[in-house]
Amino acid sequence: MNGARSVVAFDIGETLIDETRMWERAADVAGVPRFTLMGVLGGLAARGEHHDDVWGILGVEHPAATWGEHDWYPDALPAIEALRQAGHVVWAVGNTPVETEELLRPHVDAVGSAARWGVSKPDPGFFTRLIEEAGVPADKIAYVGDRVDNDILPALAAGLVAVHVRRGPWGLLHEAPAGAISIRSLAELPAVLA
Repeated sequence: MNGARSVVAFDIGETLIDETRMWERAADVAGVPRFTLMGVLGGLAARGEHHDDVWGILGVEHPAATWGEHDWYPDALPAIEALRQAGHVVWAVGNTPVETEELLRPHVDAVGSAARWGVSKPDPGFFTRLIEEAGVPADKIAYVGDRVDNDILPALAAGLVAVHVRRGPWGLLHEAPAGAISIRSLAELPAVLA
């Protein structure tokens, strides 16, 4: 990753943003007990299924709930700053609505969203778009995420440096594959990518 213009691109949910309070707010809005929602989410994670399936299983409409400034993981913003000071260009891009870009924009150099790009992870087109938008070779981009299926395997397949952060339900249940870097905190990133 050494080089004048290396890029560190972060997944958002459970990588930069702690989704706990968002899911609690969603449970409250949907009128579902929080523990029930969290239990079903855990089951979906364990089975490798998509988290949006939770609403159909619970038999409720998908409620409007989102993240806020208070939902950042404590290590996220300091890691972003340390990476920038080390000369990396920092992106935040994930399977999010366009509106999420505004939450992220003040803290990173560039943003993207599956909604704006018209392609979602794990589709290879998502990572192709990231490479095109970043304007650097794939091997100069590290993609940091919690999900092996959505983040790590497709990043490796695209030729990116893949960094698996072991937190959140998927991050703790999934094991990093060969060829990926595994960390427990974003505070480890500047040294790992030096």
